[in-house]
Amino acid sequence: MLRLDSNDDDVSLFDAEEDTARNSRKSKIKHPVASFFHLFFRVSAVLVYLLCELLSSSFIACMVTIILLLSCDFWTVKNITGRLLVGLRWWNQVDEDGNSRWVFESRKGQAKQLPASLPSDSEARIFWLGLIICPVLWVIFTFTALFSFKIKWLAVVIMGVVLQGANLYGYVRCKVGTRTNLKNMATNYFGTQFLKQALSKQEES
Repeated sequence: MLRLDSNDDDVSLFDAEEDTARNSRKSKIKHPVASFFHLFFRVSAVLVYLLCELLSSSFIACMVTIILLLSCDFWTVKNITGRLLVGLRWWNQVDEDGNSRWVFESRKGQAKQLPASLPSDSEARIFWLGLIICPVLWVIFTFTALFSFKIKWLAVVIMGVVLQGANLYGYVRCKVGTRTNLKNMATNYFGTQFLKQALSKQEES
């Protein structure tokens, strides 16, 4: 039986790790290889999809290449770059009762961590921009394939949406906490926007 983790408690990322001081963040990229591969596989998959007709006349070759790139991206982002670049991680585990449980981790107590282990602002920007923009592109590709009747590409673009969307959802859950926290964030945002509009209309009148 599959169920989402219902615990509201954050799980520390590594028991043996020391926590980090927030004010010691640096803008330099401390993990250049991880930053490169965070973007390499997902950008390559998008480029192969856009240029497939120029690169090869074989649909099967292009489809296999894109799916391999998407799979490599999913594994890399889920297991490596999320942990190194932003200190987040998510996975699924099966407990003793045989129930599937989703776990969303984030580093706790960053104020006490060693400066060397703290994710930098530049790495965080690279991580989140790549994580958000590419799934949006695959959603656009899905609608384009539908409206242009390129039915044979639907399996490929849906694979892109599912794999990259899963990582996006997992890391958003890691960042903001449980589904309740996510709902509260959305409620607070729309409440703030409504209040701003009401005040601006009152000033105009």
